[in-house]
Amino acid sequence: MAISKVSFLVTFLVLFYVTQAQLGQLGASRRKFGDQRSRCRIDRLNALRPSQRIESEAGVHELYDENEDQLECAGVSVLRTRIERNGLHLPSYYNSPSLIYVLKGRGVLGAVIPGCPETFQDLQQESEEGSYRGERGREEEDAGSQMFHDEHQRIQHLRQGDVIAVPAGVLRWCYNDGETPLEVIVVTDVTNNANQLDPTSRYFLLAGRQQQQGGGRFRRGEGEQGGLSKNILSGFDAELLAEAIGVNRETAQKLQGRNDERGDIVRVERSLRIMRPSRTEEREEEMGERRESEERYSEGRRVEMSGNGFDESICSMKMKENIDEPMKADLYKPNGGRITFLNSQKLPILKYIQMSANRGVLHKNAILAPHWNLNAHAIVYATSGRARMQVVNNEGQRTFDGELRRGQLIVVPQHFAVVVQSTSEGFSWISFQTNDNAMNTQIVGKTSALRGMPVDVLVNAYRGLSREEARRVKFNRGQEMTIFTSEGSRGKEYE
Repeated sequence: MAISKVSFLVTFLVLFYVTQAQLGQLGASRRKFGDQRSRCRIDRLNALRPSQRIESEAGVHELYDENEDQLECAGVSVLRTRIERNGLHLPSYYNSPSLIYVLKGRGVLGAVIPGCPETFQDLQQESEEGSYRGERGREEEDAGSQMFHDEHQRIQHLRQGDVIAVPAGVLRWCYNDGETPLEVIVVTDVTNNANQLDPTSRYFLLAGRQQQQGGGRFRRGEGEQGGLSKNILSGFDAELLAEAIGVNRETAQKLQGRNDERGDIVRVERSLRIMRPSRTEEREEEMGERRESEERYSEGRRVEMSGNGFDESICSMKMKENIDEPMKADLYKPNGGRITFLNSQKLPILKYIQMSANRGVLHKNAILAPHWNLNAHAIVYATSGRARMQVVNNEGQRTFDGELRRGQLIVVPQHFAVVVQSTSEGFSWISFQTNDNAMNTQIVGKTSALRGMPVDVLVNAYRGLSREEARRVKFNRGQEMTIFTSEGSRGKEYE
C-alpha cells in the first residue's frame, strides 16, 4: 500500500511539472503574440524595396524600413548587403537570430560561438615582411623570421543558394574571396524569444562604425547619430580597456577605432590569410553529412532539442545548407517548377532559432496553389522574374493584388490566403518563415482543404453548387500538388 501511494505521488508530481512546463511555454508564446498584436495594421500590403543605404569602403547595406506595418507585424527586420571583391564585413552580432541567404557570389563566413574551442590551428613561419611561407618546425626557422601560431573557430565557404542560420548574439564576420560581388539578404526575427530587449533590431559592431549616407529614416538601436552602429569597444575607457585586454593604451585606442571612417565593410589589401579547408573538401564533407542525416531520418531517429540544448553539440552543429540545387527539390513538376524546403528536420540548428526557409522556382505562367500559412509569417523576397500575387484577409478582402518583381519583398501574414502566378519571364523567390517547421494548408489540389472534405459538404457549403460541380472542384486538379501548370489538367473532369 505504501509503495502504491509513493507511485501515485511520483506520477502526480511528474504530470504537474509537465503541465506547468507546457503552460509556461504557451504563456511565453502568448506574450510574444501579445507584443505583436497591437502593431498588426495589415489592411493593405505593399511590395517593398530598400529605403535606406549605408555605404562603406568595400560594400553597402540596403535596409528595408522596419517601421513598415507588415514588417512590424511579422516582427522581422530585413537588409540586403553587397560585399565587393576582397571586402571584409567586420565582426558583428544582432540581438535576435537571423537567416542569411546568398543571392550571388561566394565567400567565407566565420561564426564565434561562446564556449566552443578554436579547432582551426596552424603553426607557420612568418618573414619580416609578414608573408607566410608555410614551413613547419622550429628547426627550419631562418634568421630574420619567427614562428607564428594562430588558431580560430571554424569557418565555412559560402556560395549562391546557401542559407546560414546564426543564433542571437553570435559574433560573425564575412569575407569575399571571389571575383565578383557577394550579395546576401538577411532576415532577423526581432520578436524571437531569444531577444529580451525591445522588438527592435540592434546591430552591434566589435570593430568599425557605420557612416550615414542618403536620406530616409534609419532606426537601429538607441545610439545617437540616427541610431547608426559603432564599435562597442569605443564606449569603454581606454585605460580600463587596455588593462582588461593586457595591452598598452595606444593599442587599446586602435581597437576602439574612433577615427576609423571606413565603415563596417572594409577592403583587405592583397587577400585575407586564414586557415580553411578547400571548397572541394568542404563539399565532400557536406555530402557525407547529408547521407548520414538521410539515414538517420529514414530510420526515424531525429535530432531533438533537450533542456540543455541539442543532442548534437552546437559547437559542431551544421549552420548552413544549400537550397538552390535542383536535385534537392522536395516538390518538382515538369514545365511547372520546383520548391525546396529547409526546416529543422534537415538543419537542426533551425530548431534553436525558430526559423525556416524555402526556395521556389515557377516556370512560365505556372501557378503556386492557393494556400495559407498555418503556423508562421512568410517573408517573401523575389530573386528573379515577376509574378502576380494576391493576398486575402479574413474579411475576404485583397490586401495585396499586384506584381512582385526582382528585389522586392512582401510579408504574407499567418493564416492569410495567397495565390501566385508567374509571368512569361518565370519567377523565383526565397521565403523566410518565423517557425522552424513552417506548414501551410493548400486550398485546392492533392492533399488540400477542398480535397479532404466530402462532396456533400461542398454542395451544402457553397450555395447553388451542384453535385457535379462539387466533384469538379474537388478532383479537377487530379494528382497535382502545390505547383500547377496554367494548362493541362484545367478543364478535365473527374471520372
